[in-house]
Amino acid sequence: MATETAPAPTTDVDAEQEHHPEHLEHHFVSSEQQFSSAKLGMWIFLITEILLFSGMFVAYAVFRQWHPETFAAAGATLNQIMGAANTLVLLTSSLTVALSIHYIKQDKVKQCVYYLLGTLVLAGTFMVVKYFEYTAKFEHGVFPGDAFDPHGAHYEHLAGMEAAPQFFSIYFVMTGIHGFHVLVGMVVIGAIAYMAWSGSFSSEWYTPVELTGLYWHLVDIVWIFLFPLLYLI
Repeated sequence: MATETAPAPTTDVDAEQEHHPEHLEHHFVSSEQQFSSAKLGMWIFLITEILLFSGMFVAYAVFRQWHPETFAAAGATLNQIMGAANTLVLLTSSLTVALSIHYIKQDKVKQCVYYLLGTLVLAGTFMVVKYFEYTAKFEHGVFPGDAFDPHGAHYEHLAGMEAAPQFFSIYFVMTGIHGFHVLVGMVVIGAIAYMAWSGSFSSEWYTPVELTGLYWHLVDIVWIFLFPLLYLI
């Protein structure tokens, strides 16, 4: 006669796996520990980004100290209206990304996705404005470095200024690297919005949403320094 096999006793490991959230990696003991570790890692990354842009700010300050009149004249040719518009766009995007975090904490996934998509639209708007701003300069021979050959009533007075190419080299490098960070942010925000819509996040786990918000706030803060430094001073 066949004998019944007794069920294997439940071990502590089995019990732990049963209560182990799907989003929690095996080397963390709690969601709070995982979130703290991820946030620390993001802050370390952001510090390296701050160091990158700080070096460029220092370079700008040194060259401006050497050529104050030329840098002032070259900066005056930048489109302040476009720069101010982009500042408003990025400030608004900081609000929308913060609201996306606020709503996912309340398990309001749909609102979170809407505000992430709003942030994505605002980021795209920033890049479109920057495209038109760059195009206007290229059409008048305003390029970085040795390609600098300004013409047109708005730029021709810069032709005789020896340090003008240096200003625009710094301008294109700083705004170009910042623009690259905006593009990276757009890709990440789009991916996070898709994941949120797919049900990957909840009030119990929204770490990627918050880390994306931290990154985006840094992108906005950098522009807040770039705008007055290049366009207004």
